Amino acid sequence: HLLEENRWANESTASLLLGLVAGGIVLWIKKGQNSRILEFNEELFFIYLLPPIIFNAGFQVKKKEFFKNFSLILTFGVLGTIISFCLVSSGVLFLFRKIGLTQLNVNDYLAMGAILSATDSVCTLQVLNQDETPLLYSIVFGEGVVNDATSIVLFNAVQSLDLSNLSSMTALALLWTFLYLFITSTVLGVLVGLLSAYLIKKLYIGRHSTDREIALMMLMAYLSYMIAELMSLSGILTVFFCGVVMSHYTWHNVSERSRITSMHAFATMSFIAETFIFLYVGMDALDIDKWRESNASAGTFLAVSSSMLALVLIGRAAFVFPLASILNCLKKKEEQKIDIRRQVIIWWAGLMRGAVTVALAFNAFSASGATVSSERSLMITCTIIVVLFSTLVFGTATKPLIGAIMGGRLRTYSDATDIPSLEYLNIPFFPNGGLIEDSVDDAEQPSSSAGSTVKRATSVVHHLWRKFDVKFMRPVFGGRGFVPYEPLSPTGAADPIHEH
Repeated sequence: HLLEENRWANESTASLLLGLVAGGIVLWIKKGQNSRILEFNEELFFIYLLPPIIFNAGFQVKKKEFFKNFSLILTFGVLGTIISFCLVSSGVLFLFRKIGLTQLNVNDYLAMGAILSATDSVCTLQVLNQDETPLLYSIVFGEGVVNDATSIVLFNAVQSLDLSNLSSMTALALLWTFLYLFITSTVLGVLVGLLSAYLIKKLYIGRHSTDREIALMMLMAYLSYMIAELMSLSGILTVFFCGVVMSHYTWHNVSERSRITSMHAFATMSFIAETFIFLYVGMDALDIDKWRESNASAGTFLAVSSSMLALVLIGRAAFVFPLASILNCLKKKEEQKIDIRRQVIIWWAGLMRGAVTVALAFNAFSASGATVSSERSLMITCTIIVVLFSTLVFGTATKPLIGAIMGGRLRTYSDATDIPSLEYLNIPFFPNGGLIEDSVDDAEQPSSSAGSTVKRATSVVHHLWRKFDVKFMRPVFGGRGFVPYEPLSPTGAADPIHEH
């Protein structure tokens, strides 16, 4: 926070550096034996630390921009991640064998493809201004969330398949598993979000206790994640879309006090979890026992880590620039196109690797904290090297790089509650006036290209959804302007506040 105005510093790198310093102090106190204070447990990470971060991302997302650019986000977040996954998996299969690694199997190489495809765009989002660059911010933010979910879904799909005997049906089986996990996880999140809205709308818990009202929102959000994990689905996708639905319906059904409190409570929980993750990754990097288990020379560490980092750079560029060029061909207006400056920022935003990458590496190459072989331990340590290098080097250069590309001084956000989208949680999916203005303009123009056809189809979908939402969804599940007024009900914002 104190380094907010610094040209190079950001919160992610600061937390990581603090973790490294703490690990170094522990290592010095224990006289070089080890710096292990907490045993890294990927289940602890996925169950307790990741859900509040992803839920808050969905809860505070600026829905109008997110769904307006949903096709772009899905293109980069899903199709782009799959392209990166295929390229990185092929690359590690070729390069690692050249280096001399022989103990890894096909599942391990595909797992590395999914692990290295999981991005961390926090550093970039702290620099971008959502109001000044809404399209760019929406793409980077949305793609970051969808990318993590896609990477984890791919990872789970790879882990669930027997790839010892490859055949022509293997790719189809992998695709079917991916689509099943992706669609069912999204639907589950929407259903739990709607259930929370219906319960709070009918129960009017706010007239008894704001605490219970917020607690029910938190528990329903966490319930969606746990149900998804118990059903072997993607908890990230589930809790993200649960957050989106709850901000659209449930949030409007609670009392005024609960609205203000919930925004800050969810943002604070997300900030604490995110900071703790970066601190722990920094401390875990100096766990001397882990490095000894790798039993590799400095040259091997350098070769494997450099190969991973090179594949991250190439894999990212392999889909960002081609897909952006194709999408530009489908856009009619110049302001809707992704120019080369934005393409570079989108590419750069996905170069950092974070806690999801580390957690997946532990999940794939260790068993209950005990590594199986030296090469599998090497995968964990080299993954940590990539995370450290990308976060410290690329993350540190993010602020001056984007400032130079955008040609101006950018405002940074030091706290989740400072992000402008939190101020727009009361905005429905689409403005009250009807269609998004750009969509109306495009719909009125004659279609002379594929881009205008796609845009007109999108505006029709927006219009049909808004009519369906107003006529059927909000009367049942509540939402902005559709909760009937009753004394002491959630809509009674002007009611006097009683002590309880």
